[in-house]
Amino acid sequence: MREEIGTLLKGAAMGAANVIPGVSGGTVAFITGIYERLINAIKSIDSAAIKLVLSGRFREFGERIDFRFLFWLGLGILVSILTLARVLDYLFEHHEVHVWAFFFGLILASVFFVGKQVGRWSTAACLGLLVGTGIAIGVALMNPSAENDSFFYLILCGVIAMASMIIPGLSGSFVLLLMGNYQLIMIDSVSKLTDGDLSAFRILLPVAVGAVFGMIALSRLLAWIFEKFHDVAVALLTGFVAGSLLSIWPWKQAIVTEFVGDGVVKEKVTGYDWSLPSLTGETILALVIIAVGFVVVWLMEKSGAVGSVTDAD
Repeated sequence: MREEIGTLLKGAAMGAANVIPGVSGGTVAFITGIYERLINAIKSIDSAAIKLVLSGRFREFGERIDFRFLFWLGLGILVSILTLARVLDYLFEHHEVHVWAFFFGLILASVFFVGKQVGRWSTAACLGLLVGTGIAIGVALMNPSAENDSFFYLILCGVIAMASMIIPGLSGSFVLLLMGNYQLIMIDSVSKLTDGDLSAFRILLPVAVGAVFGMIALSRLLAWIFEKFHDVAVALLTGFVAGSLLSIWPWKQAIVTEFVGDGVVKEKVTGYDWSLPSLTGETILALVIIAVGFVVVWLMEKSGAVGSVTDAD
């Protein structure tokens, strides 16, 4: 039961990440040591697994896809979104800098501790680290594109959005913003669907198809990369996490864009203006909180909660 509780808590952390702009569930999975296990579990959902279900061999199906792990992880994500996420919303509203500071400390520490999982820092691994960091920073600095509701572009949105949720350091909703379709998909279409307007499926179905394809295809690709080029893959993902520090930097001013759907105005962060802090009591407290976040990950690493990214137990 101890393992199930641990998986539940890691799922809760992944769920909480969904309400933090610039942080992805993949980042949390990576720093808590369950990333490869999650990728392998998703990869196992294939035609052979479906045949097991259709033939009534549910026990074998559960073992094949690591169902117990996926169940407890999914439960943690769901519970977190319904509970902890609201707490984080409150904290962001009243103590934004300090919340960013805590997560900055967490991610900063994870760069070091996850980077330790690279067996040998070869030239290729170092290059992977630089490439991953550059991509994550580039994404954070990009400007949104124009809206596009073509069928194949919507499929591409689903593929890329799901890929960004799986890859550490990239936020799925932020990627949709960059592709110009955040309002179309997440606000207009979802609002129509909740109101019973079935025309929303014209937008949501292609996105869903792309998301499923992206999840299955990318999980297989990542599993193969980890098997063949483990050190380079870990270095690349470490770079993604390191680059995401730009989005999590505590001292920044959010650039907010308003989206209107069915008469309801919603706001979404589309970028940031970064700055250096002045030496005040709030800054000193934020620096202390960054240190606390760093120590939290250090303690997790020492206790074995942040295991090797190759650990699938």
